[in-house]
Amino acid sequence: MTLMKLLAQLGLSGKKGDFYLAALALGEASVTEVAQRAGIGRTTAYDILGSLVAEGLLNQIEKSNKTYVVAEDPIVLLRNAEQQKRLIEQVLPEVQAIFSHSIAKPRIRYYSGIDGIITVLNDSLGCHSKELCGILSMAELLSVPGREFMQEHIRRRIDAGIRLRVVRSATEEIERGIWPSSHDELRDVRFSPSPVPFTMTSYIYDDKVAYISSRRENFALLIQSTEFACLQKTLFDVMWAAGTPHGSLDGGVPPQD
Repeated sequence: MTLMKLLAQLGLSGKKGDFYLAALALGEASVTEVAQRAGIGRTTAYDILGSLVAEGLLNQIEKSNKTYVVAEDPIVLLRNAEQQKRLIEQVLPEVQAIFSHSIAKPRIRYYSGIDGIITVLNDSLGCHSKELCGILSMAELLSVPGREFMQEHIRRRIDAGIRLRVVRSATEEIERGIWPSSHDELRDVRFSPSPVPFTMTSYIYDDKVAYISSRRENFALLIQSTEFACLQKTLFDVMWAAGTPHGSLDGGVPPQD
C-alpha cells in the first residue's frame, strides 16, 4: 500500500496529505512555500494548516512578522491513534449496547467494490469467539483484495489471537506452500472432498456470515443472524469432517484431476 493511501486511512487524504508531506519535506518554510510544493492554493493552504495544527502534526512560528510552518515529529500520528483508540474503548460498550438492543431482525449489508470487500474482511477481525471458519477461494483472494492486503490481514488476525479453520479446494492450490496449516499462524487447513474450485470466499464467526465475491462480481455481503450463522456453521463442520487435512498427502497438496 502506498504512503498516500496509508495517510488517507489516517485522515490525511487529498490536499491535506499533500500539504502535510510538503511541510515534512521542507522542515521549516512559509505557508506559501509549503502550498506551492503541495500544489494547492494559498487560501486552501491556510484552512488545511489550521486543521493540522489542531491535530498536533504541524506548528506555526513567527519570525520577522512572518509565519513559518514547522512539522512536528511524525510520532504524533501514533500518539493521536492511541488516544483515539482509548476514546473508542470508552464509548464502545454504550454504543454496542444500543446496537445490540436494536437488532430485532437479521441484518443484511451489501458492500460494493474492493473497499467494501476490505470492510467486510476487517469486520472478521472483531470476532469475539476468536475462531473463524472459512471456505476460501485462494485464486480470488490473491486477485482481490490481493496478496499484500491478505498478508497484512493474516498478521492482524494472528495478533488478535483469532484461530482460523479453513476449507480450500485442491484445484486452487496455485502456489505450493502458501498459507499452510500452521501452529504459529493459528491456521488449520483441510481440502474439500470435491475437486470443484470455490468462486467465492465465506467466513463464519459469532452471529455473522461474510461472503466475498469473485473479482468479476466485485462485492461483499455481511449477514448478521444467529440462526443463519448456526446453520452455516453446521454445514461447514460437515465439510470440515469430510475434508483432507493439509499435509497428510504427498507434498501437502491433494492430487488434482
